[in-house]
Amino acid sequence: MRGLGAAGRRDVAYVLAIDQGTTSTRALLFSAGLEIVAEAQQEFAQHYPASGLVEHDPEDLWRTTLATGREALRRAGARAEEVAAIGLTNQRETVVIWDRASGAPIHRAIVWQDRRTADVCERLRADGREPLVATRTGLLLDPYFSATKIAWLLDNVPGARARAEAGELAFGTVDAFLLWRLTGGAVHATDATNASRTLIYDIRRNAWDDELLALFRIPRALLPEVRDSAGAFGAARSEHFGAPIGIRGVAGDQQAATVGQACFAPGMMKATYGTGAFALLNTGRTPIVSKHRLLTTIAYQLNGETTYALEGSIFVAGAAVQWLRDGLGLIGSASESGALAAAADPAQAVYLVPAFVGLGAPHWDPDCRGALFGLTRATSARELARAALESVGYQTLELIEAMRADWPPGAATEMALRVDGGMAASDWAMQRLADILDAPVDRPAIQETTALGAAYLAGLSAGVYPPPADFARSWRRERAFRPTLSAETRANMVAGWRDAVKRTLSGRAL
Repeated sequence: MRGLGAAGRRDVAYVLAIDQGTTSTRALLFSAGLEIVAEAQQEFAQHYPASGLVEHDPEDLWRTTLATGREALRRAGARAEEVAAIGLTNQRETVVIWDRASGAPIHRAIVWQDRRTADVCERLRADGREPLVATRTGLLLDPYFSATKIAWLLDNVPGARARAEAGELAFGTVDAFLLWRLTGGAVHATDATNASRTLIYDIRRNAWDDELLALFRIPRALLPEVRDSAGAFGAARSEHFGAPIGIRGVAGDQQAATVGQACFAPGMMKATYGTGAFALLNTGRTPIVSKHRLLTTIAYQLNGETTYALEGSIFVAGAAVQWLRDGLGLIGSASESGALAAAADPAQAVYLVPAFVGLGAPHWDPDCRGALFGLTRATSARELARAALESVGYQTLELIEAMRADWPPGAATEMALRVDGGMAASDWAMQRLADILDAPVDRPAIQETTALGAAYLAGLSAGVYPPPADFARSWRRERAFRPTLSAETRANMVAGWRDAVKRTLSGRAL
């Protein structure tokens, strides 16, 4: 589904999707027929001031947003006047605070992976505050989310708290910061999906929560306006791309991928495999409270109507393959991992529990660390590659088991999983995923589903793209992966994983 297609006609509008991710920024230009016309990507620096701390320079996020957007237009030979709308999707939970007058950030962005506020979360949990937080936000008390990061910046940047209370500063997840810059400071807004990841947003009332703001000591004057995921977010100024372009869609990256995978019906599920991995199950108009430490979140909000999801977060997915490449030097590129894994000795039961920054759902153990089990003198890079790829499948299995247990009695539990993200390109990894899950895995024809979701939301608002039901009918499968392992083999593999996790957990799960 690539190529110029109808977009070769100069009278047909484009939609520009900007996907600001954790390690790179991408811009994709879509035609009116939802074909990818051009794309551009730039990586940017990661900053690690100390163990467990992860930061980005917000100016890098802005610079790469402009550069990739301009480059995508250049490669397509398109003019800004031909772009009907911009859709924006972003790494979630990452925090930026900036000066309202100058637009300058007061500090580097604190990234979603950052663990510097773990002690604050633990204190609040010990004080019995987590039930309030979970009831209002659907989230858990964890440094992964935005609120404690905001408070840290206010407490550690000289003068920041007083300036915030005086209304001189603005907070935003990355989408809000980019919106501010794109519109020249005219719009300070976010969408409901990003707001739902901050720990200070009531997902049932769809409003910032004063009690939670007081709990985390965050002045309301900092906060952006919360809007639908598809709608008017102002316009990018003409100096950015050559002419004003309306910004018509915003969603956090995992929710944008949910839209891009056309998971509009309750029971539909997608998993995105990037640096981490995130599985979302559409639960419809009703937020389901998980009994298995999953998150209740907003999947998308259209025309004032909120659709909810259950979400499970895997902190390390593609990052395990990056570790093989950059940390151990066992592979030259991530694409080599599948062939290496396929050559592994089937008699060796090697397990990698990739708890490099703790384990996410359903364990939520920030204190455990990665471990390898089953090593012998014969273990080689082949077995380590297989263990790294299989670890993603096992973690996905844990999420799906928890989701099925939370799903209301009588609802469908046999759910095909739609996959996307960098690791989804590996045939070996996706086949092994289907084998571990003992369930179908469907890979879409357009695998850039995060950008596609952002483009669709913007194009829907701009009148370029059809309603959700029609968009869902256009979804196409590129390949279906079906289980091939015997029940006995699978059971033995899963039992080995469960034993490895049990021995890895710290005993201090949240």
